[in-house]
Amino acid sequence: MTAAPAGHAPPTTPPTSTGRTTELVLLVFAVVLVAAALMIVELAQGEPLTWEVAKFVAAFAALCAAAHLVVRRFAPYADPLLLPAVAVLNGLGLVMIHRLDLGSSRSDELLKATERTHNADQQLVWAFIGIGLFALTLILLRDHRALSRYAYTLGLGGLIFLAIPAILPSSMSEINGSKIWIRAGFFNIQPGEFSKILIIIFTASFLVSRRDLFTTAGKQFAGIDFPRARDLGPLIAAWAIAVGVLAFESDLGTSLLIFVTVLVMLYIASGRVSWLMLGLTLFALAAVIAYQLFFHLQVRVAVWRDPFEQYDTYGYQVAQSLFGFATGGLFGTGLGSGRPNIVPFANTDFILTSFGEEIGLVGLTAITLIYLILVVRGLRTAITVRDSFGKLLAAGLSFTIVFQLFVVFGGVSKLIPLTGLTTPFLAYGGSSLLANYLLLALLIRISNAAREPDSPKPKPKRSVDSMATRAVQRP
Repeated sequence: MTAAPAGHAPPTTPPTSTGRTTELVLLVFAVVLVAAALMIVELAQGEPLTWEVAKFVAAFAALCAAAHLVVRRFAPYADPLLLPAVAVLNGLGLVMIHRLDLGSSRSDELLKATERTHNADQQLVWAFIGIGLFALTLILLRDHRALSRYAYTLGLGGLIFLAIPAILPSSMSEINGSKIWIRAGFFNIQPGEFSKILIIIFTASFLVSRRDLFTTAGKQFAGIDFPRARDLGPLIAAWAIAVGVLAFESDLGTSLLIFVTVLVMLYIASGRVSWLMLGLTLFALAAVIAYQLFFHLQVRVAVWRDPFEQYDTYGYQVAQSLFGFATGGLFGTGLGSGRPNIVPFANTDFILTSFGEEIGLVGLTAITLIYLILVVRGLRTAITVRDSFGKLLAAGLSFTIVFQLFVVFGGVSKLIPLTGLTTPFLAYGGSSLLANYLLLALLIRISNAAREPDSPKPKPKRSVDSMATRAVQRP
């Protein structure tokens, strides 16, 4: 073995693959998949392959390229599967929304045909804005730990966002019986979508700063260690205000999402199953009280028990959703060959029913696996990142995706009462899409910190006094 040449130190660490090539290949696959799905829809609907299809494909490819370039530049070590998974989901959502637009004017698909809608064009605009927000977040937020310094401000902002629709008049905040919107002329915003992210950031920072108190402070009752009330005060206040405002706004879906996410983050921070048991008990008591107080909750429970009893009124949506799943069966009727528009809100709350009818159980399973890849990679990020705040934040963001998916699946399939949540990245809606792209940017930022290699430490300079001396003989 020969020594290294003088003046050339051996490399400290082997070169690390960033995974950007893998990400690019998967994004190309997503574009091809979306292009093929669009052509299948057009042919099944008897539409000619016009420039409209090329417009959607080109716009979607531009979205993927822009997002990839931003990640390559500002988060080069991020997980290479996060962005492609979201791209596939967003692309398939655009395909289904476009397919529902095509069927909106067909008398053979609707009991009462209307003029053709153009929701896919609007969703594409929201996707471009979402990618802009995604890029802006990665450019400005170079270290996710900076968010912990503004945790209380962000938490307060989240609560204010939740409260705004409640104090606005119904003409400016209510749609379909829920006061959860800000209606401002030509667009509507659902602030609760952004509030959940801000509350998760606050919860992660708060739990990290008070983590030791869950095991060392407070009294013990029934085998459960309780922290002091003054230590948990801000967290309990945030949860109580969020639940109170959302209950007043008739939006128990987001309330449930926030409560369960905070509860799971509390369990992750403390490691005590007793907290889960306590939280579920409190939720059960709150559910019983809410059932007695709110008529809309009684209606949803009644529809959940038997949607066909009120088929002509409240149970119509769920009943038609079950018919759609039954029609789709194992492999579905084929993209563009079903009648998903019969279900009200087929492109928002019930978009999973639309997919279930036309691509069947097999297709829904594939979509679920893509979601699981996104969530598992997010949880892997939570495990590998070094700081506790990043761990809790990544875990909270990942869990809110999978729990939201569970609630939506359960609602449209009559497993649980319908809550009105939207399917992340798939369903039509600007607020949901923008908030979820912000969530993705935070996950990618944390993932970059988790996978980024350590910088080689500079060698300490040797003092002249400590150097060995030797006699040099003149020639």
